[in-house]
Amino acid sequence: MKKLPLLYASLLFIVTFALYADSEVVSFNRHIRPILSDACYACHGPDANQRKADLRLDTKEGAFTELGGYYAIIPGDPSSSKLIWRITHPDAEQRMPPPDSNRRHPSQAEIELIKKWIEQGAKWEEHWIYTPPQRSALPEVEYEEWPLTPIDYFILARLETERLKPSPQVDQRTLIRRLSFDLTGLPPNPQEVDSFLTDRSLNAYEKVVDRLLASPRYGERMAMYWLDLVRYADTTGYHSDEDISIWPYRDYVIKAFNNNMRYDQFTRENLAGDLLPNATTDQKVASGYNRLNQTTAEGGAQAKEYLAMYAADRVRTTASVWLAATMGCAQCHDHKFDPYTTKDFYSLAAFFADIQEVGVYGGNSKRDPVVPLPTKEQESALRKIENTLFQLQKELNAPNPQIQEGQLKWEKETLSMLDSSDPVDFAWIDDAQNNGGKIEGEWKFINKNEGPVFSQQFSRRQQTKKEKTIQHFFHGANRKITLSENDTLFAYVWIDKANPPLTIMLQWNDGSWDHRAFWGQDKIGFGEIGTDTNAHRFIGKLPQPGQWVRLEVDLTSVG
Repeated sequence: MKKLPLLYASLLFIVTFALYADSEVVSFNRHIRPILSDACYACHGPDANQRKADLRLDTKEGAFTELGGYYAIIPGDPSSSKLIWRITHPDAEQRMPPPDSNRRHPSQAEIELIKKWIEQGAKWEEHWIYTPPQRSALPEVEYEEWPLTPIDYFILARLETERLKPSPQVDQRTLIRRLSFDLTGLPPNPQEVDSFLTDRSLNAYEKVVDRLLASPRYGERMAMYWLDLVRYADTTGYHSDEDISIWPYRDYVIKAFNNNMRYDQFTRENLAGDLLPNATTDQKVASGYNRLNQTTAEGGAQAKEYLAMYAADRVRTTASVWLAATMGCAQCHDHKFDPYTTKDFYSLAAFFADIQEVGVYGGNSKRDPVVPLPTKEQESALRKIENTLFQLQKELNAPNPQIQEGQLKWEKETLSMLDSSDPVDFAWIDDAQNNGGKIEGEWKFINKNEGPVFSQQFSRRQQTKKEKTIQHFFHGANRKITLSENDTLFAYVWIDKANPPLTIMLQWNDGSWDHRAFWGQDKIGFGEIGTDTNAHRFIGKLPQPGQWVRLEVDLTSVG
C-alpha cells in the first residue's frame, strides 16, 4: 500500500504529458530545437567541417531542402520525412544518431513530439533571441478575478497549465518588505512600515513604489547586477591583483539608473562615450567600460599575448551583455549553434582596436590613459593656480633690460671667439652630469676639500682598491654635440700617487661604442686586447701622477 502514491504520481505524469502534447501547439524553439541540438547538430549543424550527408538541421533552408530525391522534413507528413525514418529505424546501423557518435538518442516521448510538430505543419521558428519581440495578446484564464495587471494574466495562465493555484495575497507588512528588498536591497525601517500600514488611500502601494524608485538606493541595487555583468572590480585580477581606481564608472552606472537614463544613450556612452562630440566628463567615465577587463603586471608576461586576451575578453563580455550571445566559442572556431563565425569574433574585436592600452603594465595601480576627476573645491583651487601661473609667465616674458644687456654682451663675446682661428675648448661634462643622459655605475663627485678639482666646484673620483676594471659612463644624452673632422677629444685627469691605475681608457658613443683610446698597460678587454684599432687604440704611457694632465685623442684615430 505504501507504493500506491508513487504509482499514482507516475500515472498522473504520463496522462498529463499526453494531454499536453495532444492539446497544445508544438513549438519548434521550445520543444524541437533542444532535441535536435542534443541528438543531431553535432553532425548536421553549423560546423561545415563536421557536417555529414550535406544535411543541415539548424537552419530552415537546410531542414526543408531537397536532398537528392528525399526530404529530411516534409511538413504535414511525418511518415514520409527521412528524419523520422532515421531516428526510428530498427537497425542500429541505420538509426540516427549512430551508436559511436556519443550523442543521446531521442526518447520515445521526444520522437512522438517531433512527429506531432511535423503533423502540425513543421512551423519553423528562428531562435527567439534573433526574433523581434511582439506584444502578445492576454491569454485566457479560468480564475478571471485574480489578475490585477496584464502581466498577472501570463503568470496565472502558466500556473493553471501546471494545475497550480496562485499564492494568497500577503499582508501589508510583508508586502512593503518585499517591495523594499526588491527595489533597494534593504529592509524598510519601522517608520516606513508604520506609514504604509496606516495609509488608507487607494494609491498607498503606488506611493511606496514611487518613493523607493526615487531613492538613491534603487540605483545602487540595480547597478549591482550590471556591474557583475560587465565584470567590474576594484583590482586588476591577474598576478598580484593590484588596486585600480575605476570607481567613478561604478558611480556613473548608479547615477544612470537613478536618473532613468535611456538604454540607447547608456549603450552609446559605455561603448564610445569618449568619442562623442564635446564629450562630457560623465561620458568619458562611461567609456571606462572598455577598461574593466583584467590586466597584468607580471614580470615575464608577453605583451602581445595579453593584448589578445584583453581583446577576446572584451568581445565575450560585450556580446553577452548587449547581444545575450556566447560569442566566446567563435574565438577558436565558427560557433556550433549560434550564427557567429570566427571572422565575426575578430571583426568585433577590431571595433575596439583603437583603445589605448598595453599588454603588461608596471607594478602600480595606474592604467593610463586616465580622466582627472577633481572635486568642485579642487577645480576652484586649480583655476586659482592656473591664473597665478599665467601672471607669473607674463612677468617672466616681459622685457628685462638687465638680461637683455647681458645677452648682448655674451653674444658679442661668443661671436668674436667663433670668428677667431684659435682652437676653442668645449666642455661637454665638467663638474656635473647635466646633459640629460642616463648614467651607469657610481658617479661620485667630490669638492675641493675632498680632493683635487680642475675647474668649477667639483671633480669626479673613480677608484678601487682591487685589481679590477671599473667603468662609469652615460648614454642617451639629449644635449648632443656635433664634431668636425679636425676636432680633438680631451679629458683632464689626476692620477693618485698612492693608488695609480694600470690603464686609463676613454670611450665615446655615436650609436656604437667602438671608439676607444687607452693609456698604460693593455689590460682592458673592451675592443680586443693586443690589437690597435678604432675600438682599442693605444695612445701612450700613463701620465705623471699628482698633477692635472690633459689627455687628447685625435678624432679620426678612434673612427
